[in-house]
Amino acid sequence: MFIAIFAVLLRYWDFLNNPWTRDGQVRAAVIQITPNVSGQVVEISIADNQFVRRGDLLFRIDPRPFEAKLARARAEYDKTGDNYLAEQQKVQAATAQVDGARAAVWKAESAIKEMDAEIKKNKAELQRQRQLLPQRATSQKSLERAQAQHDISLQQRKGAEAALVQARASLSRSESDLEEARAVLGELGAANASIRAARAAVRQAELNVEFTKVKAPVDGYVTNLNMRVGSHAVANQPVLALVDSSSYWIDGYFKETTIARIAPGDRAIVTLMAYPDKPIEGRVRSLGWGIAQKDGSTGADLLPQVSPTFEWIRLAQRVPVQIELGDLPEGIQLRVGTTCSVLVKSGSAAQSSNASAATSE
Repeated sequence: MFIAIFAVLLRYWDFLNNPWTRDGQVRAAVIQITPNVSGQVVEISIADNQFVRRGDLLFRIDPRPFEAKLARARAEYDKTGDNYLAEQQKVQAATAQVDGARAAVWKAESAIKEMDAEIKKNKAELQRQRQLLPQRATSQKSLERAQAQHDISLQQRKGAEAALVQARASLSRSESDLEEARAVLGELGAANASIRAARAAVRQAELNVEFTKVKAPVDGYVTNLNMRVGSHAVANQPVLALVDSSSYWIDGYFKETTIARIAPGDRAIVTLMAYPDKPIEGRVRSLGWGIAQKDGSTGADLLPQVSPTFEWIRLAQRVPVQIELGDLPEGIQLRVGTTCSVLVKSGSAAQSSNASAATSE
């Protein structure tokens, strides 16, 4: 009898000296499963509330439209490669034309030099004939022949000059054609923009085919599965929820009057309403830094909205405190949204630190 009374008094004393609340909830990371592509669902590999492993197939979207797009993208990639080779051959042909035009310019310049030498020789011969004629050392016919040779060489030089002008014009056109062909071709090899764009289109099509298989990103429980075979899945629209089984924690909502006695690292005892005889050990992970306020929000006519209060009643606000859970007792299954009570052993984090420091000394 006395032992029972002592236990009740001890528990009551515990509640008086340590912050506690009945307003606790089981929380976990809930992942919204969202397909990356739109299409008709042709296979569902799970059932509602089923446990799945990371990488398990959840459902499959009809891959045929995406496989057709992939085939078309690959064909476009091959076509782009062929066009690239054709443009590359045009560049090679234009380069050959430039080389030929430069050779023609060099040939025309060489011909002019040869004609200049010929003109110089013919002019010298003409002057010699003119000097010899008064001395009767040559004939009038020889002088006329020398004059004719000189005139012919001058005319030939004009023709060579015209050929040089034409060769230079042809070179300019060839160089312009080469620059245009290079511009159409773009960068060489794998850096070519058209090839990179075609390769990216193929990769995107491959990804879309992969995206038709929607897999579990983490270990967890399937929740709220309302989809059926034949349903139309829409890209970027959630179709089901997956509760991450490795992310459970407790949110305890404590009165602001007790927050000063709670610190990160403090020991916590969590009692689930579903398992009242199996308390769970935990640690305070963090304390919330703010809660939403109703008073002061914008109301009618952009005026602040303030609720009336009773002066003799002042309710303490509730501040969220995150509790990191330890090992679960056997038989306990956590479910998001279920309620619990949380008791925090005030000062236990500091006591643990002091004990560790004393041990190290």
